[in-house]
Amino acid sequence: MPGLSRTIGWGIVSLMLVTSGQSADPPAKANQLARESSPYLLQHAHNPVEWYPWGREAFMKATTEGKLVFLSSGYFACHWCHVMERESFQNSEIAALLNQHFVCIKLDREERPDVDHVYLTALQEMGQNGGWPLSMFLTSDGRPIAGGTYWPAEDREIDGERVPGFRSILQAVIEAHSKQPETLAQTAEFRARQTRRALLLKSGIAKPPELADTLVAGSVKEILAQFDPQYGGFGRPPEFRGPKFPQPTYLRLLQATRSLPEFPQNNVVLERTLASMLRGGIYDQVGAGFHRYSTERTWTVPHFEKMLYDNAQLLELLAAEHRHQPQSEYARVLRQTAEFVARE
Repeated sequence: MPGLSRTIGWGIVSLMLVTSGQSADPPAKANQLARESSPYLLQHAHNPVEWYPWGREAFMKATTEGKLVFLSSGYFACHWCHVMERESFQNSEIAALLNQHFVCIKLDREERPDVDHVYLTALQEMGQNGGWPLSMFLTSDGRPIAGGTYWPAEDREIDGERVPGFRSILQAVIEAHSKQPETLAQTAEFRARQTRRALLLKSGIAKPPELADTLVAGSVKEILAQFDPQYGGFGRPPEFRGPKFPQPTYLRLLQATRSLPEFPQNNVVLERTLASMLRGGIYDQVGAGFHRYSTERTWTVPHFEKMLYDNAQLLELLAAEHRHQPQSEYARVLRQTAEFVARE
């Protein structure tokens, strides 16, 4: 379903766009989440969306009524979870679409990290960046069909191109379910197999693919094809619009293969990317430490959230780069970031 996949994929592009000043509809009567204890789920207990908690009841309802499931996973401190609630889940028209055509499940990822891990893996296997809110469309037996993270409520125009919002995405899924149910079922089965395979690999049960030279070379070429030559980092050419993530695993692979004669450009990619990151807003120039990502292409405006695992990976990356090519800037950021982690 390439049209549907493209529509949903474009939702990621508008991650940093927030509609401000919207007036919310009056609170609706309590839904099924009112009986929960999670602060995150209780936050949504008076949305006009008829939310259910994760459990058998929701999936039985979807099976009985022949509906798909819309799963929204997040956590109480998640900024974009709050934004999507304000823009979409408190919107009576969007809620009516959800209630008529889907059984809607709200999941607190801090309460059920096991379930969240499964569907986050499914999203990543679809070739998309993971994150929260995690928004997934499922069959009534829980198989993933398509998904994304934050979607604005309405379509946006970016550089003359239409970027579909959540309302348009819902309508595309509803139409696919109505007119192409067999294709949708095949997609769900493929996604389920893909996700099971990835989960087995992560668990160490399944045997990973042979680490051949061709596999490594192919991965490096794919990474280099996403390189932004003007500002460093990786994205979708030719615009390389944000959000832009540091991708330390990409950069570590380029470090590991820079001595190979077929990849002379690795050093340029590493130096330009690190220079842009260290001098931009994604690095906290006052308090030290790296934010999760830049909301746009130039690394200037960060998403103001710092994660321990990001800083750990970037420390490892910078230490390796400083060993290869000592620079005072690398040493300064290494020291400051280590001090930030120890302090905070």
